[in-house]
Amino acid sequence: QVQVMESGGGLVQAGGSLRLSCLASGSTFGINVRGWYRQAPGKLRELVATFRTNGDTNYADSVKGRFIISRDVAKNTIWLQMNSLKPEDTAVYYCRSTYSGTEYWGQGTQVTVSS
Repeated sequence: QVQVMESGGGLVQAGGSLRLSCLASGSTFGINVRGWYRQAPGKLRELVATFRTNGDTNYADSVKGRFIISRDVAKNTIWLQMNSLKPEDTAVYYCRSTYSGTEYWGQGTQVTVSS
């Protein structure tokens, strides 16, 4: 069993910054923390930033140049540095991990950007 926990969300004014963290735990080997997704009210969950299999990063067009994803593979931890936040970034942010072919999601962390 894998547990995924996100943290770091909050309320911030437009133009501000937040740093999200995600830790996946429960196994000593084999967990792959894939990336960040978000879901705004009334909308489908969407990709924000992820790591490809080869380690390259992949960003949604809407966050390119503003968000930076990073990770510590040994610690099963990833981060999302979010700069120049906009009201349209308001959403619950989720971290996705995989282990032994199964997908795991955290409970999410709320990010609210006020105008």
